[in-house]
Amino acid sequence: MSRRPLATLLSALILAGCAIPPPAPPLQREALVQADTAIEAMIAAEQMPGGQFWVEREGQSYHRAYGRRALLPTPEASDEATVYDAASLTKVVVTTPLVQLLREQGLLDLEAPLQRYLPGCGGEAWGAITLRHLLTHTAGLPAGMSAKRADGEFWTGKDGALQQACSQPLKAAPGTEFRYSDISFILLGLIVERVGGAPLDQQARQRLFAPLGMQDSGYLPLQRLQAGRIAPTEILEGGQVLRGEVHDPTARRMGGVAGHAGLFTTSSDLARYARMLLAGGKLPDGRRFLTAESIRLLSEPQSPPGLKELRTAGFDMDTPYSRPRGSLYPKSSYGHTGFTGCILWIDPTSRSFYVLLANRVHPGKPTNILPLYGQLGTLAARATGVAEAQSR
Repeated sequence: MSRRPLATLLSALILAGCAIPPPAPPLQREALVQADTAIEAMIAAEQMPGGQFWVEREGQSYHRAYGRRALLPTPEASDEATVYDAASLTKVVVTTPLVQLLREQGLLDLEAPLQRYLPGCGGEAWGAITLRHLLTHTAGLPAGMSAKRADGEFWTGKDGALQQACSQPLKAAPGTEFRYSDISFILLGLIVERVGGAPLDQQARQRLFAPLGMQDSGYLPLQRLQAGRIAPTEILEGGQVLRGEVHDPTARRMGGVAGHAGLFTTSSDLARYARMLLAGGKLPDGRRFLTAESIRLLSEPQSPPGLKELRTAGFDMDTPYSRPRGSLYPKSSYGHTGFTGCILWIDPTSRSFYVLLANRVHPGKPTNILPLYGQLGTLAARATGVAEAQSR
């Protein structure tokens, strides 16, 4: 039996609609070297002790660790196994996908009022707040809340957080103004717990991290990891180094598990999450994790009409917080940052993403790595072959 030449076989496959996609081009080395230099310059300027960087496009990836994970009490070298406090990345890596999974089950409706799920929360003016408003930071809620109640006493625990959050006066009518708000995601996290029937950390572990293979991700890392793997953050009054305890003080008062902060993770785990989003909600083995509708809600503008600031149902797209997009990624890209020095930015057009994890708040001196955010966004785009015209 004669064999057909390889060229003939390939032609037949193409005609049959089974064209073999060409391999992704290699990442551009010069841009990666420049990214290394930019990160190392921030470390040399003592704006961050160290961190992790990951950039990837369709299987081509570059990743490494820099500097030190700890400066005090004893210097420790950073590595890619270091686990970082991801701060507000919790909003988009935990709370946002859990909301979508519950929506897919018919247990949550993004257009439903907040008070359907949290009866008695807020006054009459709160009646117009929907879950969509919370997800897009357009509920009119303030950015954060005091550790003290109106009577001057400190609140504690999740019940205390709920009461404190629901007592906040609105800063604007729901749907009329963009105002980034931790309170919105504190409430969303509490809703996920009530509707999902389990604590937020348990739902995250079982419904997100296990299926995605995010083995190092989760809340309360000291319950499952050696402290030496965890990058410390600031030093509190009295000399206590926060290591494995969430840096965000509101999340700490809630027991370390909240919808707006508390996630500890690695760049390799976040890469798994980003790949799932770019794969249209599918896992590497082809199983579906999120529906196409959930991916649409997470990757396209969902802000109320008339607002110039654009958010997806959780992620940032085009707001004053979009610095990590840089100058080349298009405005259709999306992502988020974290106060401790973290970025996850995803571009569906080029099918690329990048991650930065750092602990810039360690050991506690004032720092500013915002210029690095724009640099890395531009360099990650350049490394993955994004053209200047694509960003327009």
